[in-house]
This record gives sequence, structure tokens and C-alpha cells, in this order.
Amino acid sequence: MTAPAAVLPEALLLSESALRHPESAKWQMYPPEVLPLWVADMDFAVAPAILEALQARLTRGLGYAPFEVEQTRLASLLRQKLSAQGLNDLPTGGLRTLPGVVPGLYAAVAALSSPGDEVLTMTPVYPPFLSAIRDQGRVLKAADLVQDESGWQIDWDALEAAVSPATRLLMLCHPHNPTGRVWTRAELERLGEFALRHRLWVVSDELHADLSFGGPHVAFASVHPGLPERTVTLTGPCKAYNTAGLGIGAAVSHHLALLDRMTLLTRGLQGHASALSTTMWVAALESGADWLAQVLAQLRANRDHLSARLRRELPWARFSPPEATYLAFLDFRQHPRCADIQQFLIAEAKVGLNDGPPFGDGYQGFVRLNFATSPAILDEAVDRIVRAVERRE
Repeated sequence: MTAPAAVLPEALLLSESALRHPESAKWQMYPPEVLPLWVADMDFAVAPAILEALQARLTRGLGYAPFEVEQTRLASLLRQKLSAQGLNDLPTGGLRTLPGVVPGLYAAVAALSSPGDEVLTMTPVYPPFLSAIRDQGRVLKAADLVQDESGWQIDWDALEAAVSPATRLLMLCHPHNPTGRVWTRAELERLGEFALRHRLWVVSDELHADLSFGGPHVAFASVHPGLPERTVTLTGPCKAYNTAGLGIGAAVSHHLALLDRMTLLTRGLQGHASALSTTMWVAALESGADWLAQVLAQLRANRDHLSARLRRELPWARFSPPEATYLAFLDFRQHPRCADIQQFLIAEAKVGLNDGPPFGDGYQGFVRLNFATSPAILDEAVDRIVRAVERRE
């Protein structure tokens, strides 16, 4: 079977031996014979411009970075980026750094709802959405997406059925993890109308905004004049620039009181942005565009190759090619071992994927595959999966 095209320069396509180092959570999770295509790390070398900036930063000491983000080069660059996505005229103080987007999800639930309140989201969804709700004593209201021939869709009737006068917050994943959907402007406008009609606060996780295959990202809060005052947008560099080990993110809103409340409720519980993470993000915004364009080209090639192989070799395994991200949500519910499909694939295919149930109730039989790896590793993983699931003896 022909592997997908290698678009990235060879120096950026890391080999399996280079990836299996002791500090890699992704590559140390499973035994050496298992190919790990699970957690959302890319198997590509970090942009040279970022590595150069980090090396230079090490020559200047590692004291505290500036505490007031608005006074930094990072704030200026982020404001430019967010403006291009539709978040214009952010007030001073409308940008707060975080140690990552997951802490932002927890902080938003804490600040924009109270124990016992209902929090609404659409499942399947990135597991920390669900844990941020449950861990903090809120009531999860889940509206399942539906999958048809054109892909994953919002079930508007399910949303209306799930919301109630006790619902305080809508948690949106945009672009969506794990399905890879990029919500259209029309869908975002309808969601905005829904949130305003039900007087919901909104937290929009837009961490994968730079990984869209279909054009510029449109921020949720930008699609209706009533949304900026009801929305907190979460963003960060770690998915697009492959820097999850340097935790940093940002919470953005035109409504300063929302950010103030998030800050107050997490004061002393969340760390500040580190010197190296700030340096990394600045370098990514200033000098990472060419590297990111090459990565997106490789991801597109990998996605298309994976899609073609699944259609040809496993037509019964339902799969909607993602419009963003490097994550594929595969439906193996027709397989005899669907009740333990993740463990079956580890044992029989020697491929480690994310299991479906953490993404929401009713997703046993699904697995999430990370295709941000070299063409050779991706093809070997697909070969193994096909052999294992088609074996009937």
C-alpha cells in the first residue's frame, strides 16, 4: 500500500526511534511493540524558529516573565491574531494568560455557574469538558451530535430538549474535538441565537483554530453583536505548534467581569505563564507561519490517505473526514469486539488509540486516532488495524 505523500521536510518528520524517548508521555504509554496514535501530540519536530527563540531565552535568565500580559509583545501579537478572527476592540484587561486551556475550562465552569446549575455541551466532546462539569458539582446536560452522510451535525432538537431554566452555561468546542467539525458561520449564528434566547453564558474552546483545512477561523463571539458580552474564548498554541509540554493559554472576553471572576476564583490555584512558554508563543506568532503551513499540508495529505484507505478497506467502519485538527473519530460499533475495541486494538493490532466512552455516554465502540505522524508510521498503523479487525479466525 502506498503511503501518503511526505510534504514536510525530512528533518521535521521524526522517526520512531527519535520519538521513543523517556520524556514522551505519548510514546511511553504503551509497550514498545505498540504504535501510539492517541494523545494530541504531533510526531513532528518543533518549528526551528521556536527552538532558536527558546535557546536565546536561556541566555537571559529564567526569572519571572512580566505579570501584566497587556504590557508584553505577546499581548500585541495575540490581539492582532484575534482581530483577524473577528474579536475586535478587546478592552484593556480583556486578555488573561492561563497555564493552559484545560484550566480555562475549569475556571469558566467555576465562574459562570454555581454548584447544582446545569451546564450544556454537545457530545462526543473533549473529555475535560465533561470532567470540568462533574468535578465541580454541576449537572451535565449533553446533546448528542448526529452523524449523516455529510458528516457530524448539530442536533438542534436535542439542544432545545436539553436546555432548561436551570441551565447557565454552554460549553462549545470550535473546531470540534474529537469529530474535527468546523462549525459554519450559519451554524455559529444559530448557536449564538440559541445562547442569547436562553440567556446562557458561553465558553468557546478554540484551541484548534489554526488547524483548519478550510480557510480562516471565525471566532464564535464575533458572529452576533450580543455574544461578546456573554462569551469567554479560550485559545493557546500547543496544538498548532506542538508544544503541549510548555503549558500556556489565554482567556479572552469583552466582558471584563467574567474574566475577573475567573481570576478571583482560581487565584493561587493556577500558575502564571512561564518565561519559556511565553517566549515560545511569541516566536510561534512572529515566525511560525511557514512551518505551520507545511504541517497543515502534511496533515491534509495524511487525512486524505487515511480516509481513502478506510473507505476502501474498512467500508463498514463509519468515519467522517475532519475539517480541522489531526484527530479522526472512528466508529467500530459493527465489529464483534466493539465492547472492548480499544483494548482489542492494543492487543491484536498493536496500535494504541483513545477509547470512545470518555468523550461522552454512548460512545463505546468508537476510538480516536491521531494522524499527525509520519506517513510511514500512519500507514503501518492502518495496516495493523485492518489486519486485526478483518481477521475472523
